[in-house]
Amino acid sequence: MRLTGVSPESGGTGLTVRTALANPSTRPGLRLPGRVTLLAGSVDVPVYHVRLGLVSTVEPDDPEEPRRLVQFHQAQVAGALVLRAGRGRSIPFEFPLPWETPVTTFGGVPLLSLRMGLRTEVAIEPALDQGAMVPLFVHPLPTQQHILAALDTLGFSVRQAGLVDGVLPGVEQTLPLHQRWGFWVGPLYAGPITELEVIFVANSAGLEVIFWCDRRLALAGITHTSISRFRIWHAGADQRDWVSTVDGWLRVAINRHAAAAAHADWSANITESAHVSRPPDEPIQPGFGLGGTAGSPGVGGGGDGT
Repeated sequence: MRLTGVSPESGGTGLTVRTALANPSTRPGLRLPGRVTLLAGSVDVPVYHVRLGLVSTVEPDDPEEPRRLVQFHQAQVAGALVLRAGRGRSIPFEFPLPWETPVTTFGGVPLLSLRMGLRTEVAIEPALDQGAMVPLFVHPLPTQQHILAALDTLGFSVRQAGLVDGVLPGVEQTLPLHQRWGFWVGPLYAGPITELEVIFVANSAGLEVIFWCDRRLALAGITHTSISRFRIWHAGADQRDWVSTVDGWLRVAINRHAAAAAHADWSANITESAHVSRPPDEPIQPGFGLGGTAGSPGVGGGGDGT
């Protein structure tokens, strides 16, 4: 077992907290096995609870506000207990990771702009938590990996990945934040858009994919944004032609973006096309996708069944 986090001794109790994970690499939706070890000092220590929480740095809604450290998911692994002087207690756990857990590793390389930790909180007084932090490496779900690989094949390259505070209107989320992937646009798609942001919102059945397209004319001080949404199952992901699927999504998103821009007043942002509360794009025959939405295999197994 790998030792990954040790707290300093508490000044009043001498309590030491050690947290170890069997493997710090994981994926959303899995259970993370590990063990918390408590060691008392020279006095008895009454413990109210032991909790684990996912912690990361999040961008606020207001760009003027500073980034802040946020605990966005937690689970209790032990209730009240008394730790006798000089004695230890080992608490095994299997911490459940939400399906929406942000990805911190891409292509086997940690994302420097996004780090995440598992924090251990031991309440020894009502207003005092003693915590040890453990680094986590969250790899993409297979469906996410296929989409990211397809974008790479189509010429897009990741420029940043970060967490944004708040939920998206009209999108079912369980966490109070979401992850955004920023890409440099591939040459084949450059012109209609200059920037692309991708947001994944996963659950146990599938994945909602949001393409946030932007066309900036920096010298003129003009920008136009639009949002397109797609959904797809996790099941059968290995049999899909992902390059064709993602290329189809991009063309739909770019066509919508260009159509909205053609009727836009370029002196202001376009708000109608950047409204994520409308239904996902390209409805298809029931029984495919998530809830009958985009991403189904059509004629030839790779088209759109509209």
